[in-house]
Amino acid sequence: MPADEICLEAEEKMEEAVEFLRTQFRTVRTGRASIGLVDHIKVDYYGAPTPLNQLANIATPEPQLIVIRPFDPNALKDIEKALQQSDLGINPTNDGKLIRLAVPPLSEDRRKHIAAQIKEIAEQTKIAIRNARRDANKHLDKEEKDSVISEDGAFSGKDDIQKLTKQYEEKVDELVEKKTAEIMEI
Repeated sequence: MPADEICLEAEEKMEEAVEFLRTQFRTVRTGRASIGLVDHIKVDYYGAPTPLNQLANIATPEPQLIVIRPFDPNALKDIEKALQQSDLGINPTNDGKLIRLAVPPLSEDRRKHIAAQIKEIAEQTKIAIRNARRDANKHLDKEEKDSVISEDGAFSGKDDIQKLTKQYEEKVDELVEKKTAEIMEI
């Protein structure tokens, strides 16, 4: 396999890792209401675990409020039960037609704890990026050993992969900085 294909494969893996991080960050609770806090929750709907976003319209009409309006009014109790069993830590208010989730402001200690969790998740993403680099470098070494690519081609490929690694680690750092600022703002 040519060096540029190996680099492309490594870049795809790195991009997947960063995209997974973005998905993880959407579910992290900040002091503000966000649809991402609840859309991943699974509701036991007629015996099948169904994502909440497929059962209801979810909106944030105010910065501290999430409103969930089920498409099927019979699902209201199931949605409420799923929200109570989730790790959100917010009690739903059911008025018979829709569910309201009042997102309380976070304490300073809780903000710091969440910021530390974010850094931990980001470090796992960086490890995934570095693993993609390691795998690509091993692949380049094997191709060089098998005389498929030249020594210069392997060296150039490793250099490109290192640049990609640095670029994606910087993306992770930017995402962490942005999310931490979002959490720490009062």
